[in-house]
Amino acid sequence: MSSRIADILVPPRCREMIRAGALIAINTSGGKDSQAMTILLSRIVPRDQIVAVHAPLGEVEWPGTIEHIEATLPAGVPLVMAPVSSGKSLLDHVEERGMFPGARQRWCTAALKRGPIERELRRYLKAHPRFGGRLVNAMGMRAEESPARARKAPWRRNDRMSVAGREVFDWLPVFDLSTDDVFRVIHDAGQSPHWAYAAGMSRLSCSFCILASRADLRRAAELRPALYRTYVELERRIDHTLSPSGIPLPELTGVSPATARHDDPTGLNSI
Repeated sequence: MSSRIADILVPPRCREMIRAGALIAINTSGGKDSQAMTILLSRIVPRDQIVAVHAPLGEVEWPGTIEHIEATLPAGVPLVMAPVSSGKSLLDHVEERGMFPGARQRWCTAALKRGPIERELRRYLKAHPRFGGRLVNAMGMRAEESPARARKAPWRRNDRMSVAGREVFDWLPVFDLSTDDVFRVIHDAGQSPHWAYAAGMSRLSCSFCILASRADLRRAAELRPALYRTYVELERRIDHTLSPSGIPLPELTGVSPATARHDDPTGLNSI
């Protein structure tokens, strides 16, 4: 049985690893789920056992994301950046492949996030032998987000990384929390979510995500008109749509790239 600690279920093996001095890596995107996860884990894990890791996405990432992560990390917790080794952006990859990622072929997650993050965590473990190769890789996925995510195991051994003297487990600490729970954790901690939520976005991933709702894509087009035009031009150039529906962005959002106007109340999209 798992025990409930500070609004999250902590598997027995996870408690054992924390007590044994394992490294707890917080995968943070700057979104509400990873922010709430960071708050909750900082209450039950010693600070010197925590590292935050972020895969920067360059131009497609919401402006101010890295600054938001830095401002909301607990004092003393290091932030490790995990960029793509090639230096190529998501849009570079799309151009090369001649297509956007698909709902079932989400190569963007593997190539731009999971791969670089696992690379940096391997390096961090090697550089800090005091953790004994023990790692809990915490990610902010929640069952409420989608049927596919609801089928995920909240605690599982990562066989791919558990080699060469490493013992690694993947953990989804906020798996059972609702969206309301997540925002409550953030506000109760005296923090604010990333500015994009107040600006009308329901999710924080790439500014234009293949899994985004029509409403989110429309709002993103209004908030980031220059990037929106780049996506529209790329769709036309490679003859493939961002949306798995096959509907081009201008038709899907109702926003013409020629008339898209800057109305970001934060002013951050000029960065």
